[in-house]
Amino acid sequence: MQKQGRREQVLLERTVIYTSAVAMDEQALLGLNPNADASFRQRALAYFEELKISQDAWQGCAEALAKGLYSDDHVKFFCFQVLEHQIKFKYSELTAGQQQLVRETLMTWLQAQLISVQPEKTFIRNKAAQVFALVFITEYLTKWPKFFFDILSVAGLNPRGVDLYLRILMAIDAEVVDRDIVHSSEETRRNTLIKDTMREQCIPNLVESWYQILQTYQHSNSELTCQCLEVVGAFVSWIDLNLIANERFVNMLLSHMSVEVLREEACDCLLEIINKGMDPVDKTKLVESLCQVLQTAGFFNIEQEEDVDFLARFSKLVNGMGQSLVISWTKLVKLGDMKNAQETLQAIQAKVPLMLQLLVHEDDDISLNIIGFCYDYLHVLKQLTVLTDQQKTNVEAIMLAVMKKLTYDDEYNFENEGEDEAMFVEYRKQLKLLLDRIAQVSPELLLEAVCRVFNATVQNWQSLPFMEVEVAIRLLYMLGEALPTTHGAHFSGDVTKATVLQEMMRLLVNSGVSEYRHTSVILEFFETVVRYDKYFIVEPQHIPNVLMAFLDHRGLRHTSPKVRSRTSYLFSRFVKSLHKFMNAYIEDILNRLQDLLELSPPENGLPALLTRDDQLFIFEAAGVLIVNSEYPAERKQALMRNLLAPLMDNFKILLNKLLGEQDEERQATLADCLNHAVGFASRTSKAFSNKQTVRQCGCSEVYLDCLRTFLPALSCHLQKEVLRSGIRTFLHRMIICLEEEVLPFIPTASEHMLKDCEAKDLQEFIPLINQITAKFKTQVSPFLQQIFMPLVQAIFEMLSRPAEENDQTAAMDKQMLRRSYFVFLQTVAGSGMNEVIGNQGVENIERILFTIIQGAVDFPDPIAQKTCFIILSKLVELWGGKDGLVGFADFTYKHIVPACFMAPLKPTFDLSDAQTVLALSECAVTLKTIHLKRGPECIQYLQQEYLPSLQVAPEIIQEFCQALQQPDSKIFKNYLKVFFQRAKV
Repeated sequence: MQKQGRREQVLLERTVIYTSAVAMDEQALLGLNPNADASFRQRALAYFEELKISQDAWQGCAEALAKGLYSDDHVKFFCFQVLEHQIKFKYSELTAGQQQLVRETLMTWLQAQLISVQPEKTFIRNKAAQVFALVFITEYLTKWPKFFFDILSVAGLNPRGVDLYLRILMAIDAEVVDRDIVHSSEETRRNTLIKDTMREQCIPNLVESWYQILQTYQHSNSELTCQCLEVVGAFVSWIDLNLIANERFVNMLLSHMSVEVLREEACDCLLEIINKGMDPVDKTKLVESLCQVLQTAGFFNIEQEEDVDFLARFSKLVNGMGQSLVISWTKLVKLGDMKNAQETLQAIQAKVPLMLQLLVHEDDDISLNIIGFCYDYLHVLKQLTVLTDQQKTNVEAIMLAVMKKLTYDDEYNFENEGEDEAMFVEYRKQLKLLLDRIAQVSPELLLEAVCRVFNATVQNWQSLPFMEVEVAIRLLYMLGEALPTTHGAHFSGDVTKATVLQEMMRLLVNSGVSEYRHTSVILEFFETVVRYDKYFIVEPQHIPNVLMAFLDHRGLRHTSPKVRSRTSYLFSRFVKSLHKFMNAYIEDILNRLQDLLELSPPENGLPALLTRDDQLFIFEAAGVLIVNSEYPAERKQALMRNLLAPLMDNFKILLNKLLGEQDEERQATLADCLNHAVGFASRTSKAFSNKQTVRQCGCSEVYLDCLRTFLPALSCHLQKEVLRSGIRTFLHRMIICLEEEVLPFIPTASEHMLKDCEAKDLQEFIPLINQITAKFKTQVSPFLQQIFMPLVQAIFEMLSRPAEENDQTAAMDKQMLRRSYFVFLQTVAGSGMNEVIGNQGVENIERILFTIIQGAVDFPDPIAQKTCFIILSKLVELWGGKDGLVGFADFTYKHIVPACFMAPLKPTFDLSDAQTVLALSECAVTLKTIHLKRGPECIQYLQQEYLPSLQVAPEIIQEFCQALQQPDSKIFKNYLKVFFQRAKV
């Protein structure tokens, strides 16, 4: 490093010559100011684009920077941006002289920074550092090997020079080393070469410069010192560790650990040193020597430390040391080096007291940062055959710490959860992982400890604060996931475990803790009874008590909307799981639910207890109770009618109101309410199954009445999209539940849904027709023949509508509609109903066939192309034989065979794309099917006419036809891929 006095003589001595520098557009530059109006800002953006394209405009920016022509920060930043673009994308186009000009510009600018009155703003310095880094990665290996020496010769120990030098190093780290940035293989090779060259040529000098900077500024400039420590931490992962992990460097870092403004950065720097990959024995020695020094210096006495920000970093450092030792132990065990493995295990054990102190610290960030080491330590213990008494004590200590740290604090805001609350929820998830790991190490210990805490707390819940009661129940809940079991069977098998869990559940449901007024406790109660639903199979006598808790002020009628909402979902799960044991209470439950099932019309103005989404769960639960009850079919029908009749009555009233409503906002509210009514009816139908069908339960007529009530809404011209969406979903459900009984309703419903529809309506209507086609097949053939062309014409009309060139939404809607259309044809053809297409008249059939060919060849959409080839295969199978559709054989040779070649030969047909390969596979099936149906005639056509017309070499034609004739279709599929790969080279 040169002395500062010597250097000031040479500052700015070099004169840079700017040939043909372009004058800057001063008016455009005004738009760079954040306060400039929109037109000026627009002009500035256009000017930037103009300069990026221009061959030599960058020279004006270079001159402005080197000569300091502008004082405006935004203009300076702009000039660096132009230069950055030039270096990033056009540097190779510059002459050697112009490249030299870039280097000299940067060095002149750097020199100027040392003597300017005011330092540049941080954002300009960062941008300058990025530009330096870009030039470095481009030129270091070829034209500027002395890059660092040149920078250092200018910067010296001048604080501004040092600041820029360190920023440049961090920018180089981002370009060359940072693993979070994805690099191409070529960039990775280049970066490796740069690092290798730096190790050979300059790293010792850089390390020396860092030491000098730290020594110079550690007491006078904390900002520069911290910057330098960050650089050391960044570079240490790939340079020779001995350059840093030596007495003089480590002593300096340790001294920084005692300086308030440096200690956090020093901690991070030490962590990077610890994290460096190395031999396991050496790593253990490094960690142990560092620990010894830190312990001697008093850093392990954390109870005396009040600075929580530092302790959070220190906790991360201890975590890194612990995890490094665990990695070393694992490697040594794998290598069979048991002596060193034992020593490393002892080193791990020695860190446990400190780890526990940090884990149980009242600050959650400090605790969170050590969890990784705790988790890994438990993993080590899991692998040991026998645990020592000390190790067992450690497991118990970790467990007690977790239990303590799971507890909410007084400041947690349950009604308005913000960022702090979200962070605590995440922290709790990490603690749960520790509990799971403890269960793997010692399940008996965990079960015993939770039982002890749970019993002591729940027996005295009236006199304890909510956080203690909540965490006790939470621990019981967590046991369910932590303790190993098959399909949640906690109450069978292991007698000890089953007995303990049963006793805790019995205490939970009989203790009256569900009366605790705090929302967190009642929610945890309901979560836990549902988590352990199988307990109630063993002791069903407790079900009524829990049902009452769900149905009264503790659950669905709680004062908190959050509790009511979550309870709705949990109640539904509870009922679905245990309905067999609820037969005696069904009507009582339904009566108590009645007011919660009301469809709240928008005009009553009263806030409903449950949201519409919550009501869905309650309707489903009610349906499950009715359908699975032991009542005869007539009683089930009566109960289902009682459940759905109020919905139907309200629906009719609200639909009439909607038809007469003028106000758009009111229309939307009414339509939303109608949609929910249909949704509620749909949800009740989820209760039916193959064992309990609608017909067996005597409920067909109730749902047919629902159809008669809901379908007239399809002719309503207001709020069509909302109403159609709900009724479409209901029809999907009824096709499954009512089977043939739904068929009379389909033609009218379809007719209405095809009127005045948009692309999205059609796209969502087609799956309904597909469902009917696939389920009822020939039963719906007359209906399909009738609706086929109106539906197809509606699709064609929609696809032919002009759209804005850049309207991505419209383009996507069309693509999805086109796919839906082809899936529809696939469903019809695949259901064996060739008459549906075959009876549409020659002109229509031809038009449809050409759309399939077009879909297979012209649209670069491999999903649609695959479907089109599946359709073509099916049509060839149906009509391609000797007695097939008249003229189809001719169509096969003129259009289907060429499509099988034209599609894969398209530039957009990307054979490296998985979806495209699937399309090619179906293309192969199509050709195989043609050969199967037409036999030697197909081979003759390919050999003598079609393939020669493509100028395919005779030996390749022979090869192709042989592959096509192979009985194993897989051989031909593989061949076809190779065939087109060769053809596209």
